[in-house]
Amino acid sequence: MQLRYLEYLDALAHARHFARAAAACNVSQPGLSAGIRKLEAEVGVQIVKRGRRFEGFTPEGERVLHVARRMIAERAALHQDLTSMKGAMSGTLRIGAIPTALTALSLLTKPFCDEHPLVHLAVYSLSSEEIVHQLSEFELDVGLTYVDGEPLGTVRTVPLYEERFLLLTPRDSRIAEQESVGWAQLAGLPLCLLSSNMQNRRILQRNVAEAGVTITPKLESDTISVLYDHVSAHNWSTVITEAWLKALGVPDGMRAIPMDKPRRSYHVGMVLADREPAPLLARALLDVTQCLDLPSEFAQASASVR
Repeated sequence: MQLRYLEYLDALAHARHFARAAAACNVSQPGLSAGIRKLEAEVGVQIVKRGRRFEGFTPEGERVLHVARRMIAERAALHQDLTSMKGAMSGTLRIGAIPTALTALSLLTKPFCDEHPLVHLAVYSLSSEEIVHQLSEFELDVGLTYVDGEPLGTVRTVPLYEERFLLLTPRDSRIAEQESVGWAQLAGLPLCLLSSNMQNRRILQRNVAEAGVTITPKLESDTISVLYDHVSAHNWSTVITEAWLKALGVPDGMRAIPMDKPRRSYHVGMVLADREPAPLLARALLDVTQCLDLPSEFAQASASVR
């Protein structure tokens, strides 16, 4: 079984289009199609659904694709191991992070890249479900998401920090002089919040519901930068975390006020596929995180703006 044909299959799964997959593999479209047909002949099953354009994989093809990705990942891991034996780690570390954790990612990647300058990074903004799926399909090396929130399935989790909330509000708002804000006080405020399909928003909704109130935001977005732009432009408010504060600070004319500690806390951390050995680059990133104190970093950032 030629690994090249497995790479064709993986490229087709990503591109969902024969011509684009061929371009990604630097082969002609007939060459890619011929390679996949040879792979089908070798394994004795139809892999790709036949049609005028790409229509997906057969059930047998999905199984072959999973094995193909595992073999490609194992080859990459072997290359990384052999390279590290020469004294310099290289390759590409693929990281998937939920949007609310992206603001903390540079605190991990900075010391990692200082220690491993030949390694390249590929960072993707994904949901928790997408992170777990792509880890299982060998498309990611490591994820950054909530580790004690909604079910993650079979993964290895490494907590990094507890998420702490603050209200970002105009200095002339009715609660701007308070030292802390209760969750019930969000009712009636003009709010910008993350979209309800994001776990951070669902956590906020639970905290608000436990306080006995409901909230209807003026704006919802799946992008943190949009929230920051609109609180400044409209004099609205939003609920942020210390991790955002560390990366983005407090806009002019705004104040960040700690929210009361909710009944349940949630931790953000690293997740890795539950297999041994873990990818070499993922293990190297994990080694770096064990030397960091992210909660202290965030607490300092929070104290500096009060």
